[in-house]
Amino acid sequence: MSGRFASVYCIDTGAGSGRFNMEFDMRLMQSFADGSFSRRFGSGSCLWRFYSWTPAAVSLGRNQDPAEIDAGRCRADGVDIVVRPTGGRAVFHADELTYSFFAETGEPNETIYRMVHEAIGRALAHAGVVPDFCRSQPDFRKRYASAEAVPCFTASAKYELQVDGRKIVGSAQRRRGDVILQHGSMPLSGRHRDIVRYISAGEPGLIEVITGDMEKKTASLDEFSRAGYDELVRLIVQEAAGPGCAATVLQPEELSFLPAIEETIPNL
Repeated sequence: MSGRFASVYCIDTGAGSGRFNMEFDMRLMQSFADGSFSRRFGSGSCLWRFYSWTPAAVSLGRNQDPAEIDAGRCRADGVDIVVRPTGGRAVFHADELTYSFFAETGEPNETIYRMVHEAIGRALAHAGVVPDFCRSQPDFRKRYASAEAVPCFTASAKYELQVDGRKIVGSAQRRRGDVILQHGSMPLSGRHRDIVRYISAGEPGLIEVITGDMEKKTASLDEFSRAGYDELVRLIVQEAAGPGCAATVLQPEELSFLPAIEETIPNL
């Protein structure tokens, strides 16, 4: 990563609401688009952000139908619903580490996707986990048309990280010109599977099918390691710039210059 970017920065912004987290990501993306990040930290820089969610939240891909999620049950349980600026499908964010990666680069999306996951994979290896890449992917347009495709974690894209064939990191991207945002979710426990509680009932047997897929196709860190949020952030920071290179850790106040976002993130 250090060979592609002049400087690599990292920041841990801790726990926030669904709306706060998604708006913060959009403000960071806007700072790369309008040049304010590079003016502050240098041309050719990239940034990793780490965060978690309080209260728990369901996030939808930006083109996903909100009706697929039971808003009444979410409200009853105190669970936020928010729309991500990236694509993909629904994720239940509870006990997890979420990352975002930002850069201005002409590198293909697939290259960034793989590079980010390589860094996370090295960090997981230090935590005693042996992940590997998914080497193929389904026809997502066709899959997203199916009723059981509501959750993100039941299908893997090429270069996403798996353990024993089960997805352990779910990621998505958005590009605006040369500015790219990639973010993803790494479950620290099996609570991500609680997404089935918040899926709107559809055809008979749908919830049972999705429940089976979540059990069979997804993994969480606690199955393989005792590492928690803080240790995992430390390990990713250690690997974020690439082997033998160091990232610079920023404090939240150093991002006080962030611009207003140009679009509203729906909190449904």
